[in-house]
Amino acid sequence: MAKPEQQPDSVLVIDGDVLVRHAIADYLRNCGYVVIEAATTDEAVIVLEREPLIVHAVLCDAQAPGMLNPFEFRTWAKGRRSSLEIALAGTIESAAHKAAELCEEGPELARPYDPQSVAEYVRRIIGTRASNVRTG
Repeated sequence: MAKPEQQPDSVLVIDGDVLVRHAIADYLRNCGYVVIEAATTDEAVIVLEREPLIVHAVLCDAQAPGMLNPFEFRTWAKGRRSSLEIALAGTIESAAHKAAELCEEGPELARPYDPQSVAEYVRRIIGTRASNVRTG
């Protein structure tokens, strides 16, 4: 009997700038991830509410459009799935402003994206999640 293959890790990329979103999504796909794209936090909520779809990490622009701002989206998503790793990305100025207004945590990545830094960050947060699942 053949062993079932392990599902590849998946990343949800949320960015209202289609060119940026496609570029980083294509890069992550080339790194071996399954990538789901959303232009708004509203689309991301729909993706995360789908039962059969497993999302391991989220990369969200700190200025992504939607009914929920990205910081509110992170709070909503963590409330539904506490183990989900969510990285907010933004310019230092916009991130500091929004973080000061909305919550204690600011973006973990800076835009414009450095594709290798993003891939390394995703590897690290998914690896942390996997080790927490094994030990927890």
